[in-house]
Amino acid sequence: MIDDLYSAKLLKLAANMPHLGRLPAPHASSEKVSKLCGSRVVVDVVVEDGQVAQFAQDVKACALGQASAAVLGASVLGASLTEIEMARDQFRAMLKQGADAPQGRFSDLSMLAPVKDYPARHASTLLAFEAAAEAVRRAMERTSRAGAA
Repeated sequence: MIDDLYSAKLLKLAANMPHLGRLPAPHASSEKVSKLCGSRVVVDVVVEDGQVAQFAQDVKACALGQASAAVLGASVLGASLTEIEMARDQFRAMLKQGADAPQGRFSDLSMLAPVKDYPARHASTLLAFEAAAEAVRRAMERTSRAGAA
């Protein structure tokens, strides 16, 4: 059963995470930490025209958290806040209720479906999407306030 969780595809994905590091001048950042295991994800974004134009992530997490962050990093450029929040919510429902995997640009999250059987791993697996949604929301609030000034 543990072999289903840590498939070769998942481990390869975790080892090849896109957009590692930090942005020099992000519009917003968000840090999320799992209290259970100590995994930590920091996301930096630049948002232009309501879409993620630049993205970076600093990920200190288990292979599952890294794989989730890799899926995010591979497809986040061009995504809207709505898309990221929808993927996060569908991903959470997949893990916690056995719902279908997210569709569209983040459909590779389906490979993390076996994590549903390991509730202690849910928090770290969701961190990247939670941080990304918060960072994009903050960036949009900041840019909309700047535009109104």
